[in-house]
Amino acid sequence: MREVKSEAVNDTILLRRIPLFTDLAPDELLTLAGRVDKESYRKGEVIFEREEPASTLYMINTGQVKISIPSPAGHEAVLALLSDGEFFGELSLFDEKPHSATAQAMNNTSLLTLHRDDFLAFVRRQPEVAIKIFRVFSSRLRQTNEVLQDAAFLDIPSRVAKRLLELAETHGIRTPKGILIDLSLTQEEIAGMVGATRESVNKALRLYIDKGFICREKQRITVFQPQELRKRIYY
Repeated sequence: MREVKSEAVNDTILLRRIPLFTDLAPDELLTLAGRVDKESYRKGEVIFEREEPASTLYMINTGQVKISIPSPAGHEAVLALLSDGEFFGELSLFDEKPHSATAQAMNNTSLLTLHRDDFLAFVRRQPEVAIKIFRVFSSRLRQTNEVLQDAAFLDIPSRVAKRLLELAETHGIRTPKGILIDLSLTQEEIAGMVGATRESVNKALRLYIDKGFICREKQRITVFQPQELRKRIYY
């Protein structure tokens, strides 16, 4: 049995910020903290590659992480943009298969990590944690289905408008000018989110900039008129 680390008490404060563990009793949280490790990544650093062996649950303390699937041609499909309190790498905890996607830090990122054996032992005592993970599984599967639906039925400007609204909802900061999407996004990354080419995404962004719906400065987008973007989404 591992000894509880001296910093475990402080780690309980970090773990409490992770929605998976907010309802745990103090003693359970302290036990879990004794099994958690910390990792830090610089902006742009790869956390793990697709097809690498997987045995760890990653939880974001601070920072942002991009989950994507790269193509042989150098493009990527962006599956998710995750931030504080969210987790990833959970699939491998249950099926023991390699990572199905690549994870990369979008800015300087601090992670808490939990090895599969420690996680499974903990879940046996706290099955409600597994239920929370299954809820996230379900939510992410629904999101994947929605992306496939959008790719089939929405034109590219509509897809871009919908994704900008989603990002404004999940990563938006209200400013006097509008809703700032608190992510540094390249056109290639936006293209990877909507399943389009960089050129077609650039055209859609330029359209919305010219109409005054959004502005883009140093890879950050501010949404001025979300109601106008919503009007662009039609099936």
